[in-house]
Amino acid sequence: MLCDLRITMTPRFMNSTLCFLLMATSLATLHAETAPTSMPVLNSDKWQYNLFNPTPRDLMRDMSTDRPDTTESPITVDSGRFQIETSFFEYAGNNDGGFEEEVFTYGAMNMKVGLLNNVDLQLVFDAYTEEKTTDAATGVTEKVDGFSDIQARLKVNLWGNDGGKTALAFFPFIKVPTGTALSNDHVEGGIILPFSIELTDTVGLGLMAEADFVHDGADGYDTEFVHTAVLGFGLTETIGMFTEYVGVAATDSAFDYQASSVIGFTYGFSDEVQYDTGIRVPLNEAADDMGFFAGLSVGF
Repeated sequence: MLCDLRITMTPRFMNSTLCFLLMATSLATLHAETAPTSMPVLNSDKWQYNLFNPTPRDLMRDMSTDRPDTTESPITVDSGRFQIETSFFEYAGNNDGGFEEEVFTYGAMNMKVGLLNNVDLQLVFDAYTEEKTTDAATGVTEKVDGFSDIQARLKVNLWGNDGGKTALAFFPFIKVPTGTALSNDHVEGGIILPFSIELTDTVGLGLMAEADFVHDGADGYDTEFVHTAVLGFGLTETIGMFTEYVGVAATDSAFDYQASSVIGFTYGFSDEVQYDTGIRVPLNEAADDMGFFAGLSVGF
Protein backbone atom coordinates (compact mmCIF):
# COMPACT_ATOMS: atom_id res chain seq x y z
CA MET A 1 0.00 0.00 0.00
CA LEU A 2 1.35 3.41 -0.92
CA CYS A 3 1.57 5.93 1.86
CA ASP A 4 0.42 9.53 1.33
CA LEU A 5 3.71 11.42 1.61
CA ARG A 6 3.77 15.09 0.70
CA ILE A 7 6.51 17.62 1.41
CA THR A 8 7.15 21.30 0.84
CA MET A 9 10.51 22.43 -0.53
CA THR A 10 11.17 25.01 2.15
CA PRO A 11 14.66 26.17 3.19
CA ARG A 12 14.39 23.71 6.07
CA PHE A 13 13.78 20.85 3.60
CA MET A 14 16.70 21.96 1.41
CA ASN A 15 18.98 22.04 4.44
CA SER A 16 17.73 18.58 5.43
CA THR A 17 18.47 17.29 1.94
CA LEU A 18 22.02 18.63 2.06
CA CYS A 19 22.49 17.14 5.50
CA PHE A 20 21.21 13.82 4.21
CA LEU A 21 23.78 13.84 1.41
CA LEU A 22 26.54 14.63 3.92
CA MET A 23 25.29 11.85 6.23
CA ALA A 24 25.25 9.42 3.31
CA THR A 25 28.86 10.27 2.52
CA SER A 26 29.86 9.82 6.16
CA LEU A 27 28.08 6.48 6.40
CA ALA A 28 29.72 5.33 3.18
CA THR A 29 33.14 6.29 4.51
CA LEU A 30 32.50 4.39 7.74
CA HIS A 31 31.24 1.42 5.72
CA ALA A 32 34.38 1.47 3.60
CA GLU A 33 36.62 1.53 6.67
CA THR A 34 34.90 -1.45 8.32
CA ALA A 35 33.81 -3.54 5.33
CA PRO A 36 36.81 -5.92 5.15
CA THR A 37 36.02 -7.31 8.62
CA SER A 38 32.22 -6.90 8.66
CA MET A 39 31.34 -8.48 5.28
CA PRO A 40 33.00 -10.77 2.72
CA VAL A 41 34.41 -9.09 -0.39
CA LEU A 42 36.35 -10.48 -3.31
CA ASN A 43 39.16 -7.93 -3.22
CA SER A 44 39.34 -6.71 0.38
CA ASP A 45 42.52 -4.68 -0.24
CA LYS A 46 40.56 -2.36 -2.57
CA TRP A 47 39.21 -0.39 0.40
CA GLN A 48 42.47 1.55 0.60
CA TYR A 49 41.76 3.26 -2.75
CA ASN A 50 39.88 6.52 -3.21
CA LEU A 51 39.42 9.39 -5.66
CA PHE A 52 43.03 10.52 -5.28
CA ASN A 53 44.46 6.98 -5.11
CA PRO A 54 42.73 5.18 -8.01
CA THR A 55 42.03 1.46 -8.09
CA PRO A 56 44.65 -0.37 -10.22
CA ARG A 57 43.32 -1.73 -13.50
CA ASP A 58 43.96 -5.35 -12.55
CA LEU A 59 41.65 -4.93 -9.53
CA MET A 60 38.85 -3.08 -11.32
CA ARG A 61 35.44 -4.76 -11.35
CA ASP A 62 33.50 -5.38 -14.56
CA MET A 63 31.74 -2.27 -15.87
CA SER A 64 28.12 -2.03 -14.73
CA THR A 65 25.89 0.68 -16.22
CA ASP A 66 22.73 2.46 -15.08
CA ARG A 67 21.51 2.67 -18.67
CA PRO A 68 19.81 1.67 -20.88
CA ASP A 69 16.96 0.33 -18.72
CA THR A 70 15.14 2.35 -16.06
CA THR A 71 16.34 -0.01 -13.31
CA GLU A 72 19.56 1.36 -11.85
CA SER A 73 22.56 -0.85 -11.07
CA PRO A 74 23.65 -1.27 -7.41
CA ILE A 75 27.31 -1.52 -8.53
CA THR A 76 29.48 1.60 -8.28
CA VAL A 77 32.40 2.87 -10.34
CA ASP A 78 35.81 1.93 -8.92
CA SER A 79 37.68 4.49 -6.82
CA GLY A 80 39.35 7.19 -8.89
CA ARG A 81 37.85 5.86 -12.12
CA PHE A 82 35.37 7.51 -14.49
CA GLN A 83 32.40 6.34 -16.52
CA ILE A 84 30.32 8.21 -19.10
CA GLU A 85 26.92 6.89 -20.15
CA THR A 86 25.25 8.80 -22.95
CA SER A 87 22.26 8.50 -25.23
CA PHE A 88 22.81 9.50 -28.84
CA PHE A 89 19.10 9.92 -29.36
CA GLU A 90 15.84 9.32 -27.49
CA TYR A 91 12.27 9.70 -28.67
CA ALA A 92 9.00 9.61 -26.72
CA GLY A 93 5.56 10.21 -28.15
CA ASN A 94 2.09 10.52 -26.67
CA ASN A 95 -1.36 11.27 -28.09
CA ASP A 96 -3.83 12.22 -25.39
CA GLY A 97 -6.73 14.63 -24.98
CA GLY A 98 -6.58 15.96 -28.52
CA PHE A 99 -2.89 16.84 -28.28
CA GLU A 100 0.04 15.02 -29.84
CA GLU A 101 3.25 15.34 -27.82
CA GLU A 102 6.72 14.42 -29.06
CA VAL A 103 9.98 14.68 -27.13
CA PHE A 104 13.37 14.40 -28.87
CA THR A 105 16.44 14.18 -26.61
CA TYR A 106 20.03 14.38 -27.83
CA GLY A 107 23.02 13.76 -25.60
CA ALA A 108 21.38 12.53 -22.40
CA MET A 109 24.43 12.23 -20.15
CA ASN A 110 25.37 10.49 -16.90
CA MET A 111 28.94 11.34 -15.84
CA LYS A 112 30.31 9.24 -12.96
CA VAL A 113 33.41 9.29 -10.79
CA GLY A 114 34.36 6.77 -8.08
CA LEU A 115 34.95 8.48 -4.73
CA LEU A 116 35.49 5.39 -2.57
CA ASN A 117 35.44 1.65 -3.20
CA ASN A 118 31.67 1.63 -2.64
CA VAL A 119 30.68 5.22 -3.50
CA ASP A 120 30.41 7.13 -6.75
CA LEU A 121 29.17 10.62 -7.61
CA GLN A 122 27.03 11.19 -10.70
CA LEU A 123 25.96 14.24 -12.69
CA VAL A 124 22.95 13.67 -14.96
CA PHE A 125 21.63 16.07 -17.62
CA ASP A 126 20.29 16.29 -21.16
CA ALA A 127 22.46 18.31 -23.54
CA TYR A 128 19.52 19.23 -25.78
CA THR A 129 15.80 18.43 -25.66
CA GLU A 130 13.04 19.46 -28.02
CA GLU A 131 9.38 19.15 -27.03
CA LYS A 132 6.64 19.53 -29.66
CA THR A 133 2.93 19.78 -28.82
CA THR A 134 0.41 19.75 -31.67
CA ASP A 135 -3.28 20.61 -31.27
CA ALA A 136 -5.12 17.98 -33.31
CA ALA A 137 -8.10 20.31 -33.87
CA THR A 138 -6.18 23.32 -35.17
CA GLY A 139 -2.94 21.73 -36.34
CA VAL A 140 -0.96 24.40 -34.47
CA THR A 141 2.39 23.16 -33.10
CA GLU A 142 4.23 24.70 -30.17
CA LYS A 143 7.90 23.93 -29.60
CA VAL A 144 10.07 24.28 -26.50
CA ASP A 145 13.75 23.33 -26.51
CA GLY A 146 17.00 23.77 -24.65
CA PHE A 147 19.34 22.41 -21.96
CA SER A 148 17.90 20.40 -19.07
CA ASP A 149 18.23 20.77 -15.32
CA ILE A 150 21.23 19.05 -13.67
CA GLN A 151 20.77 16.16 -11.26
CA ALA A 152 23.47 15.20 -8.71
CA ARG A 153 23.37 11.63 -7.37
CA LEU A 154 25.46 9.83 -4.73
CA LYS A 155 25.38 6.04 -5.08
CA VAL A 156 26.40 4.01 -2.03
CA ASN A 157 26.80 0.24 -2.46
CA LEU A 158 25.89 -1.72 0.69
CA TRP A 159 27.06 -5.12 -0.51
CA GLY A 160 27.86 -7.09 -3.65
CA ASN A 161 30.23 -4.64 -5.34
CA ASP A 162 33.10 -7.13 -5.53
CA GLY A 163 31.51 -10.54 -5.36
CA GLY A 164 28.41 -12.47 -4.35
CA LYS A 165 25.11 -13.42 -5.96
CA THR A 166 23.27 -10.30 -4.80
CA ALA A 167 23.96 -6.57 -4.55
CA LEU A 168 22.14 -3.65 -2.94
CA ALA A 169 22.70 0.10 -2.98
CA PHE A 170 20.95 3.32 -2.10
CA PHE A 171 21.50 6.72 -3.53
CA PRO A 172 19.86 10.04 -2.86
CA PHE A 173 19.68 12.64 -5.60
CA ILE A 174 18.81 16.29 -5.96
CA LYS A 175 17.82 18.20 -9.11
CA VAL A 176 18.98 21.79 -9.45
CA PRO A 177 16.96 24.08 -11.80
CA THR A 178 19.76 25.02 -14.20
CA GLY A 179 17.82 24.37 -17.41
CA THR A 180 16.47 26.83 -19.93
CA ALA A 181 12.85 26.93 -21.11
CA LEU A 182 12.34 23.26 -20.14
CA SER A 183 13.02 23.82 -16.43
CA ASN A 184 10.20 24.11 -13.90
CA ASP A 185 12.50 26.37 -11.81
CA HIS A 186 12.14 24.26 -8.67
CA VAL A 187 14.52 22.08 -6.69
CA GLU A 188 13.44 18.44 -6.62
CA GLY A 189 14.94 15.25 -5.22
CA GLY A 190 14.44 11.69 -4.10
CA ILE A 191 16.07 8.39 -3.22
CA ILE A 192 16.65 5.18 -5.21
CA LEU A 193 17.06 1.61 -3.89
CA PRO A 194 18.37 -0.83 -6.55
CA PHE A 195 18.84 -4.56 -5.93
CA SER A 196 20.24 -7.25 -8.23
CA ILE A 197 20.55 -11.02 -8.06
CA GLU A 198 22.44 -13.45 -10.28
CA LEU A 199 19.96 -16.21 -11.16
CA THR A 200 22.33 -18.20 -13.40
CA ASP A 201 25.63 -17.57 -15.16
CA THR A 202 23.76 -15.85 -18.02
CA VAL A 203 20.54 -14.55 -16.41
CA GLY A 204 20.19 -11.74 -13.89
CA LEU A 205 17.26 -10.04 -12.16
CA GLY A 206 17.18 -6.38 -11.14
CA LEU A 207 14.59 -4.73 -8.89
CA MET A 208 14.28 -1.04 -8.00
CA ALA A 209 12.14 1.14 -5.74
CA GLU A 210 12.32 4.91 -6.09
CA ALA A 211 10.60 7.88 -4.44
CA ASP A 212 10.69 11.21 -6.30
CA PHE A 213 9.64 14.47 -4.68
CA VAL A 214 8.37 16.56 -7.59
CA HIS A 215 6.82 20.00 -7.82
CA ASP A 216 3.13 19.83 -8.72
CA GLY A 217 3.09 23.06 -10.74
CA ALA A 218 1.17 24.94 -8.06
CA ASP A 219 2.58 25.70 -4.62
CA GLY A 220 3.54 22.29 -3.28
CA TYR A 221 5.20 18.95 -3.89
CA ASP A 222 3.89 15.48 -4.60
CA THR A 223 5.62 12.12 -4.32
CA GLU A 224 5.95 9.79 -7.29
CA PHE A 225 6.78 6.14 -6.68
CA VAL A 226 8.71 4.30 -9.39
CA HIS A 227 9.02 0.50 -9.22
CA THR A 228 10.75 -1.66 -11.80
CA ALA A 229 11.81 -5.23 -12.54
CA VAL A 230 14.24 -6.22 -15.29
CA LEU A 231 15.51 -9.57 -16.58
CA GLY A 232 18.87 -9.55 -18.35
CA PHE A 233 20.12 -12.37 -20.57
CA GLY A 234 23.65 -12.99 -21.82
CA LEU A 235 23.09 -14.29 -25.35
CA THR A 236 26.80 -14.44 -26.23
CA GLU A 237 30.01 -13.13 -24.70
CA THR A 238 29.36 -9.72 -26.29
CA ILE A 239 25.58 -9.53 -26.87
CA GLY A 240 22.97 -9.12 -24.15
CA MET A 241 19.21 -8.70 -24.08
CA PHE A 242 16.86 -7.36 -21.43
CA THR A 243 13.13 -6.95 -20.84
CA GLU A 244 11.75 -4.64 -18.16
CA TYR A 245 8.53 -3.58 -16.45
CA VAL A 246 8.22 0.02 -15.22
CA GLY A 247 5.38 1.33 -13.06
CA VAL A 248 4.81 4.87 -11.77
CA ALA A 249 2.26 5.89 -9.12
CA ALA A 250 1.82 9.19 -7.28
CA THR A 251 0.17 10.78 -4.26
CA ASP A 252 -1.47 13.29 -6.61
CA SER A 253 -5.07 12.13 -7.02
CA ALA A 254 -5.12 13.44 -10.60
CA PHE A 255 -2.15 11.22 -11.55
CA ASP A 256 -3.07 8.00 -13.33
CA TYR A 257 -0.90 4.94 -12.77
CA GLN A 258 1.53 4.47 -15.67
CA ALA A 259 2.75 1.05 -16.79
CA SER A 260 5.22 0.44 -19.59
CA SER A 261 7.70 -2.14 -20.83
CA VAL A 262 11.21 -1.80 -22.23
CA ILE A 263 12.94 -4.28 -24.51
CA GLY A 264 16.53 -3.77 -25.60
CA PHE A 265 19.89 -5.15 -26.57
CA THR A 266 23.49 -4.39 -25.60
CA TYR A 267 26.73 -5.04 -27.46
CA GLY A 268 30.13 -4.97 -25.75
CA PHE A 269 32.86 -3.69 -28.02
CA SER A 270 35.31 -4.26 -25.15
CA ASP A 271 35.30 -4.57 -21.35
CA GLU A 272 34.86 -0.80 -21.05
CA VAL A 273 32.76 0.13 -24.11
CA GLN A 274 29.12 -0.90 -24.50
CA TYR A 275 26.50 0.06 -27.10
CA ASP A 276 22.77 -0.23 -26.40
CA THR A 277 19.46 0.23 -28.18
CA GLY A 278 15.82 -0.53 -27.41
CA ILE A 279 12.17 0.48 -27.45
CA ARG A 280 9.60 1.46 -24.83
CA VAL A 281 6.00 0.35 -25.25
CA PRO A 282 2.94 1.32 -23.18
CA LEU A 283 1.01 -1.23 -21.12
CA ASN A 284 -1.87 1.12 -20.30
CA GLU A 285 -3.41 4.33 -21.67
CA ALA A 286 -1.73 6.62 -19.13
CA ALA A 287 1.80 5.72 -20.28
CA ASP A 288 3.54 7.36 -23.24
CA ASP A 289 2.54 5.74 -26.53
CA MET A 290 5.97 4.73 -27.82
CA GLY A 291 9.66 5.49 -27.46
CA PHE A 292 13.06 4.31 -28.57
CA PHE A 293 16.71 5.04 -27.76
CA ALA A 294 20.31 4.29 -28.64
CA GLY A 295 23.41 5.05 -26.59
CA LEU A 296 26.95 4.25 -25.50
CA SER A 297 28.74 3.68 -22.17
CA VAL A 298 32.51 4.09 -21.73
CA GLY A 299 34.62 3.46 -18.63
CA PHE A 300 38.20 4.59 -18.05
